[in-house]
Amino acid sequence: MKPQSREIKSFFYSQYFSDGLRISAGILLPSLVLNFLGQFSLGISLSLGALCVSVVDTPGPVVYKRNAMAVTTLCIFLVAVVTGFARLNVYTLGAEIAIITFLFSMLTVYGTRAAAIGTGALLMMVFMIEKATPASQVVGYSLIVTAGGVWYMLFSLLFFSIRPYRAAQQALGESIMDVVKFLKIKADFYLPDTDIDDNYRKLVSQQIQVSQHQDNVREILFKSRVLVKESTNASRVLVLSFIDLVDLFEQILATHYDYAEIRVRFGKTGILDEIARVLHHMAYELENIGFAVLSNRRYAHSHDFNTELEHLKLKIDEVAATETSTSNLVLKKILINLRDLNQNIHNIFSYYNSRSSKSLIEKPEEVEYSKFVTRQDYAPQVYFDNFSFSSASFKHALRVSLACLVGFTISKLFIHGHHSYWVLLTIIVILKPGFSLSKQRNYQRLIGTIAGGVIGVLILKFIPNEDVEFILFIVLMIGTYSFTRLNYVVAVIFMTPYVFLLFKFLGVTQISLVEERIIDTLIGSAIAFIAIYLVFPTWEFEQVQENLEQVIYANTNYLVKIAETITGKPVSVTNYKLARKDIYVKSANLSAMFERMTSEPKSKQKKVKEIHKFVVLNHILSSYLANLSQGISDKNLHKTQPENIRLIRKSIAVLNDSNKKLGGKPVEFICEKTGPGIEKKALTADEALLKEQLGFVNKISYDIARVTDEILG
Repeated sequence: MKPQSREIKSFFYSQYFSDGLRISAGILLPSLVLNFLGQFSLGISLSLGALCVSVVDTPGPVVYKRNAMAVTTLCIFLVAVVTGFARLNVYTLGAEIAIITFLFSMLTVYGTRAAAIGTGALLMMVFMIEKATPASQVVGYSLIVTAGGVWYMLFSLLFFSIRPYRAAQQALGESIMDVVKFLKIKADFYLPDTDIDDNYRKLVSQQIQVSQHQDNVREILFKSRVLVKESTNASRVLVLSFIDLVDLFEQILATHYDYAEIRVRFGKTGILDEIARVLHHMAYELENIGFAVLSNRRYAHSHDFNTELEHLKLKIDEVAATETSTSNLVLKKILINLRDLNQNIHNIFSYYNSRSSKSLIEKPEEVEYSKFVTRQDYAPQVYFDNFSFSSASFKHALRVSLACLVGFTISKLFIHGHHSYWVLLTIIVILKPGFSLSKQRNYQRLIGTIAGGVIGVLILKFIPNEDVEFILFIVLMIGTYSFTRLNYVVAVIFMTPYVFLLFKFLGVTQISLVEERIIDTLIGSAIAFIAIYLVFPTWEFEQVQENLEQVIYANTNYLVKIAETITGKPVSVTNYKLARKDIYVKSANLSAMFERMTSEPKSKQKKVKEIHKFVVLNHILSSYLANLSQGISDKNLHKTQPENIRLIRKSIAVLNDSNKKLGGKPVEFICEKTGPGIEKKALTADEALLKEQLGFVNKISYDIARVTDEILG
């Protein structure tokens, strides 16, 4: 199958498209049904409530979706009532806008889903501003839009009750596809034409995507009772496939080498191109499995890489015979890693393709899944504790409140169109807690609105047939909600002509509507940009010390777990995997922070070169630790030599010292200098390799310490 064809099909099987279909149907059905019954105005009001509640219908456990949609439904009723009465006087409306936007923007303290609740409530406020509802009808109208929210919640929950495993399956498939991209980038390191520094940037960026998707899968799998506690074949296959996927990702991460050096040593032999070719083939095989998971099909013909690996082994032996002056130990290590990678791919294939759960129910290692997901504290005290200028959420809420108040004032004084609420809508959608994301959203909104406006004009002028327009309306609507999380520019390009067609069906057919939409978007974007730059701005460098501390702590904690295993101390599978997961999450957070920093103004990019160096060194250290942990597990290297213990102690001490400088707490490592089984004797080959790996870890630890000192000045 061609890559473009595979990518298109993967989209239609993905969670993005199924979400787009579900959201579009949930919003559109009330209007269609009631239009058929001659109650189109009532249907539009119900659809409006459904639209506001649909904002929180994002990936996650069904119980979390249900609770969020229920809270949003209550919020839109309260906001609709308050706004309906406040709009009767321009001054009370202005005050209400300032207060409501602040209170609901503060919900970011509770995380992404709570922030979506705030957005849904603010959308209802914006829509109610221009709704000419007499005071006597405000409560009645508010109940109608609330009924629309209730309808959407019930419709969405019914959707998930019919296919309870599908969302988890789609999330798993998308996570596999992210790991495939990561593996392809890794493979490119062996190609002579690949720029190593540029490829590192791609790798770190892709690691962010992998981490975010894995967190999404963890939340769906491990917070859902039906998936974790019920031992059905479908649930066990999903859980065990994901566990093996994380192990496979660690295996890929562990395959780190000095790529510049091996190019110099082996570039002319052609062996590196052969390694890259095998890795790309493995990536394609994993992609086939991921596509099978997404499309809910069985992938019956797993590729056997043993022949290719044996061929590669012969090539490596040829290199050893012809290049007698150069050790080919590193090539043998790469071959071992490729064999392990092949086994992991085969494991995922075997789990997903199993038709019987009997072999899957029993797992030799017991993992406490609930510990792998974060728990959000929703106590009211958390909300009020953030009423301080030291809180980014508080500054964000003030920024949104002031920007919306300015936008409302400008729309009343200078804009005389019928849809000036678009200014407020633009501000609410664009403004995010950080400069980088707000800037990105601003740019995407402008480009999407202008491009979508052109498409909208072409449709209105050259497609007069209402049946064709309605088909286009549905396609554009589905496209809008399918791409909202995937590609915001594309979503806005779909959204703009979809809105124009909606107004045409409501009886508003002026082409001037396009001009009004673009002007209002430009004004809202300008206000949002000025606000994010001047009103209590939050810059990434202010958070860099905390991110560095968390990453160093996670690496040190992981190294301590490895050290405890080496010294013979039992470490539970759960604790080991929690330490590993913490490294992935904290490293992804650091990389994401660095990416956001690079899009900020140059004057705010402090120590950017040093931080980039730290990000790369952190990736190398994480790779060495993953490699080290796998070697210990495979070769059962317990109660090792005292000189290896000394190397471990040095590395932990150096990392702890860097952490203290950043304001963090050290990780304790207690080990007796001598003990049962720990005695000085001749090193075996495995012990010698372990010593070499610990030496690498020690060197990188000192490099990280030096860069940390540079960042701290």
